[in-house]
Amino acid sequence: MKELKELLEGVKVLEQKGSGNSEVHSVCFDSRQAVAGSLFVAVRGTVADGHDYIDKATALGTSIIVCEEIPAEANSEVIFIRVENSAVALGRIAANFYDNPSADLKLVGVTGTNGKTTVATLLYKLFEELGYKTGLISTVQNHIHTTVVPSTHTTPDPVALNKLLADMVATGCDYCFMEVSSHAVVQHRIEGLNFTGGVFTNISHDHLDFHKTFDAYIKAKKAFFDGLGKTAFALTNADDKNGKVMLQNTKAHEKTYGLRGLADFKGKIIENQFSGLLLEVNHQEVWFKLVGSFNAYNLLAVYGTAMLLEQDSTKVLTVLSRLSGAEGRFDYIVSPNGVIGIIDYAHTPDAVQNVLSTIQNIRKGTEQVITIIGCGGDRDRAKRPLMAQVASEWSDKVILTSDNPRSEEPEFIIEEMESGLTLTNKKKVLTIVDRKEAIRTACHLAKTGDIILLAGKGHEKYQEIKGVKYPFDDKAILTEQFNLLS
Repeated sequence: MKELKELLEGVKVLEQKGSGNSEVHSVCFDSRQAVAGSLFVAVRGTVADGHDYIDKATALGTSIIVCEEIPAEANSEVIFIRVENSAVALGRIAANFYDNPSADLKLVGVTGTNGKTTVATLLYKLFEELGYKTGLISTVQNHIHTTVVPSTHTTPDPVALNKLLADMVATGCDYCFMEVSSHAVVQHRIEGLNFTGGVFTNISHDHLDFHKTFDAYIKAKKAFFDGLGKTAFALTNADDKNGKVMLQNTKAHEKTYGLRGLADFKGKIIENQFSGLLLEVNHQEVWFKLVGSFNAYNLLAVYGTAMLLEQDSTKVLTVLSRLSGAEGRFDYIVSPNGVIGIIDYAHTPDAVQNVLSTIQNIRKGTEQVITIIGCGGDRDRAKRPLMAQVASEWSDKVILTSDNPRSEEPEFIIEEMESGLTLTNKKKVLTIVDRKEAIRTACHLAKTGDIILLAGKGHEKYQEIKGVKYPFDDKAILTEQFNLLS
């Protein structure tokens, strides 16, 4: 329980109206969660406006409303707090309600188009192995030390986020590593959090359904670094053309990592095989289980973060050499008859090219690469032809199939993908809408030594069709098909 004045610490209040009980037992922004003793924040969302649900919240017992517009016929027994931006206020109120947990541990945010999950997950595993109780907030799973908490969003809403952080503090966690999505920045989900540091991986075409322009997408990522404090660090990819852009207005200590140019944390790829990666890190050669240049960058980001958190270099590299990446990120399996299967979450043109270029660099040259790929429905349509174009240019055969069509027809999504194909590339492309059938067909087409890339869903264990999530596990289905053909 908190007093209202405690929750409004750091909140810019424009007007307060009404009177009543100022004790708060819970904070919510969904009117269905409103109860007696709750504080309801009316947030303007992309789908609904919380101001339309103020009456419902008060009818359910809420006696304190935070909003941008006080209703014309306001109930005098309800306290109304008018603020400039309800989403900003929600973040700060949620942090205050849970006693600002981010200040009681070292919180590091990881942002970028690709690599967020791998970097955050490796950091969690690394610091657990180093002996620290550690938290993880990611697309795949959330962890409170050894307890797994299901993940619904890359970055949770402010109430759920601060509750997670508070549980980490109560468990004795020293560190938390979290993915910070561009949506979360724009929607102020990280408002009120105290970050020890921020990490930038890279940026490429994604989420333009939400941000509308690539410039707006870049600015969303950059806003995270703009908000870091003077005592924090900002670690960026020196080889990404927008890496330095992220640091332009930051007050944090600027650090870099990279493979090509000058960087504070410098790497060099010595060997790159399906079994792993030999990487020189700041003049030390280390063999890692992860594969590909994109993972070399991820490993450097993790190493650089650990160094900025004052860990021992030798211990860090020793532990990192034993770790595997996040589930569904370049998962590598081999069939009984020697066909290689790679399951990867790659769902942007850049990510698909990264995975396929890694395969091309490792392959001997005689085997064929068969890529199974689709695009999600109700998401960035502009990337669909680009995804098909990249897949066809870097593969010997491509099967266009369904991903998570959501409310769209998968045939329509595939048509939009096909519009990116040249006449030459169309000759090596098949269309099989049923994803399981596409996987089965690829397995029948593959011969010993061939490589099947199953892209787009990675760790997901479902396929979302018309609002229903049906069980579907890419890795399990590919493994099943491999065994059937042995």
